[in-house]
Amino acid sequence: MLKVNDIHVAYGQSEALHGISFEGRPNETLAIMGRNGMGKTTLFKALMGVLPLKSGAVQVAGQDVSRDESYLRVAKGIAYVPQGRMIFPTLSVEENIETGLENASDRKIPDEIYALFPVLWDMRRRKGGNLSGGQQQQLAIARALVTNPKVLLLDEPTEGIQPSIIKDIAKALNEIRKMREITIVVSEQVLHFAMDVADRLFVIEGGRIVHETDRANTNEAHIKSYLSV
Repeated sequence: MLKVNDIHVAYGQSEALHGISFEGRPNETLAIMGRNGMGKTTLFKALMGVLPLKSGAVQVAGQDVSRDESYLRVAKGIAYVPQGRMIFPTLSVEENIETGLENASDRKIPDEIYALFPVLWDMRRRKGGNLSGGQQQQLAIARALVTNPKVLLLDEPTEGIQPSIIKDIAKALNEIRKMREITIVVSEQVLHFAMDVADRLFVIEGGRIVHETDRANTNEAHIKSYLSV
């Protein structure tokens, strides 16, 4: 569903990603692990078209999107939940979700969205800025899901969120994968969350993938050694 082939990304003359390659299959969740500054957010922005590729290619469901603007990538099946969530604080929960339906023929929010995130139904008239961090994260995921993506990218979804809500988000992501059979890619520093949701884990360091493992064979101590300062 997602194929990333030898992508290089630079900020001016400084190269930030040095030949990243991986593939995500339908109904699979991948975790990109790494410390701050190792390239996780740069990778996600490159996949979404926020940052241009210096070289390499990105494909979604067999379609090359490497040179597409972000809105075209959304139309071709990529949804992005950025670090910090970036919801609209002055819009209601319902209105925030509806912004993801801008290009949909039916502007109705699917019932499954509120089934996945019941708190959003309870708070659908509340302004997004009045929600807790965890509730805002659920809102950002809901907004991404109504675009009906083939690939869902989540950048640091557990950042600043209390443990009980982290468990709710992990449960929701596993349900989403069962319902939609989409590819989910999360960037993370919280190993127990990654182990709850991911089939395969990758470690990024200095803009390169330096370690890959499937969940069953993950050496948690080895992964933690990459994540420690």
